[in-house]
Amino acid sequence: MSELGPQGTDSTAERQPEAGGTPEHPEPEPPVDAVDTVDAADTAEEPEPEAESDGPEPLGVGVTPTGDGDVDARLRRLEAVDHLAVSGHLDVYEDVHSGLREQLAALDRPRS
Repeated sequence: MSELGPQGTDSTAERQPEAGGTPEHPEPEPPVDAVDTVDAADTAEEPEPEAESDGPEPLGVGVTPTGDGDVDARLRRLEAVDHLAVSGHLDVYEDVHSGLREQLAALDRPRS
């Protein structure tokens, strides 16, 4: 005798197995080596060649002349930073800053 389910269907009738198997009969998993794997080297795009750069790249900041030879000479030292490693920048900046402060302080001193 068959029982009717909530939808009026025969609940004891054989059911079609769902894709992937049933809990009673699960579908076996494929072995790990059979899984399709894509090698990243096969799908990676070729990187564009970059310009060869072994050292610092110049910023190309120009120095506008001020008309004062001493000040201009100190400011031109800033251009040297383009050719130094970053670790050498601080020494140049401090030296230029110190020299410019001396130039400004000299303007306040009385002339003899």
